[in-house]
Amino acid sequence: MIRINQLKLPVHHSQDALRKKIMHTLHVSMEDITSIKIVRQSLDARKKPELFYVYSVDVSLKGQLERKICKRVNNKNIMLSKENGYSFSPDKKPESSSRPVVAGSGPAGLFCAWLLARCGMQPLILERGDKVEERIKKVTKFWEGGCLDEESNVQFGEGGAGTFSDGKLNTTVKDPKGRNLQVLKLFVEAGAPEEILYQQKPHLGTDQLVSIVKNLRTKIEQMGGQFMFGAKLTDISEKNGCLNAVEINGNQWLCTDTLILAIGHSARDTFRMLWERGVSMESKAFAAGIRIEHPQTMINLSQYGQEEVKELGAAPYKLTHQTRGGRGVYSFCMCPGGYVVNASSERGRLAVNGMSYHKRDSTNANSALIVTVTPEDFIPFASVDTPDALKGIEFQRALERRAYEQGQGKIPFQLFEDFQKQRPSLSLGGVQPCMKGEGRLTDVRAILPSFMGDALEEGILAFGKKIKGFDRGDCLISAIESRSSSPVRINRDETFQSSIRGMYPCGEGAGYAGGITSAAIDGIKTAEAVIGKR
Repeated sequence: MIRINQLKLPVHHSQDALRKKIMHTLHVSMEDITSIKIVRQSLDARKKPELFYVYSVDVSLKGQLERKICKRVNNKNIMLSKENGYSFSPDKKPESSSRPVVAGSGPAGLFCAWLLARCGMQPLILERGDKVEERIKKVTKFWEGGCLDEESNVQFGEGGAGTFSDGKLNTTVKDPKGRNLQVLKLFVEAGAPEEILYQQKPHLGTDQLVSIVKNLRTKIEQMGGQFMFGAKLTDISEKNGCLNAVEINGNQWLCTDTLILAIGHSARDTFRMLWERGVSMESKAFAAGIRIEHPQTMINLSQYGQEEVKELGAAPYKLTHQTRGGRGVYSFCMCPGGYVVNASSERGRLAVNGMSYHKRDSTNANSALIVTVTPEDFIPFASVDTPDALKGIEFQRALERRAYEQGQGKIPFQLFEDFQKQRPSLSLGGVQPCMKGEGRLTDVRAILPSFMGDALEEGILAFGKKIKGFDRGDCLISAIESRSSSPVRINRDETFQSSIRGMYPCGEGAGYAGGITSAAIDGIKTAEAVIGKR
């Protein structure tokens, strides 16, 4: 194949225009080309409102044309290429007296289970929540005013917390072994659109993730895996520092020498149990803050130079700011054309998240704006007898209780001009909320520690200089965005095992990933470690 980089075309181009551009670049006819594969598609908006796609493509040609062209063309953007996909095959079939247990069916757990099953290890996957098709019914009912199910909600259930999100699949993880592309390919095999294989910022949306997660489960089951829903990991047993059994739902023991801990960032009761059993873990810095909503047309105008570009859909943004006090403020989990959602998992406490459907067609853009917090910040919010490793959880819980009380059980939200003046909001301006779950106008600033409120105000004003209107007085702020990542790291060594041998912490909850794709990659790496040991 020949790889061509930096092919530039207007965003509204036709497929025929791309073919003609390739033919012109290589000086070949259509008859010479046997296949064209888009490797990368990114947006060039430097001259907005003129917008361009920039492509990298792999082109296969007849006969010896590929080598001849590369010899005669003096162009650094044209080169011979070959596809190197993910490849993992154990030297022999792994052997063990017991099947591996995977606790959690989020991205880390699902992709770990996929590789284990592919290698004939018949994993048992424990999920404390419901299968995804039942889970979405419960979440929808909760948003419509029903009771919270503490075991099956936005945080817990098949697919993990990422199921109710924007479904972003881009990652900063550099993986030369091709695990990143393998994750995307598996999503496509499970029903995702093929464009995610080459888009610069691929996303799926909650509506697509539901069926994709279900299809991934079916694929794992067909290879010998088994799922147990409503099955919470409640205890572990070890002998001489090695795992020998796990407890399910407080009443059923299962012998195993291998447990993959893919429990997610909100499994607070499980973190406590593991600490009580002597598993080495530590508190870690993370970030917390608020959700902010703006009209999507305003964001489009800033990013595209136009209020609407049919070919591109709703525009995203990414913003960072270093405050005068030295704290970082940045956007996170930005949801173009999305919704702010009630993402609570404990009664009497309230957390928010952002979610989009695949079309990203709500009237608002929303994003988390979060502030870095460190273990030193947790101390005033935790009791003196709280273990150091769990103080970050108590920090989250304290802010979530404040949010619940301020909103009287509903999502608390506030206009930015009132946030600045530290007064409750009494009425809306030009921005109407797009929410899943009831909301209540109130004083969001009162929920936050002063260092967070001050940092966020400074950050929003700074972002107003980057995106016109970002600091408008009637944009909406809701709280509390407390589940951006895990406040705990379960320590593991170079073999991916914890202080209790046979236990493999992985994914976002264990502190080793940050998003759907990076968690899935870590799940695959963990499975490789398990298979290698066996």
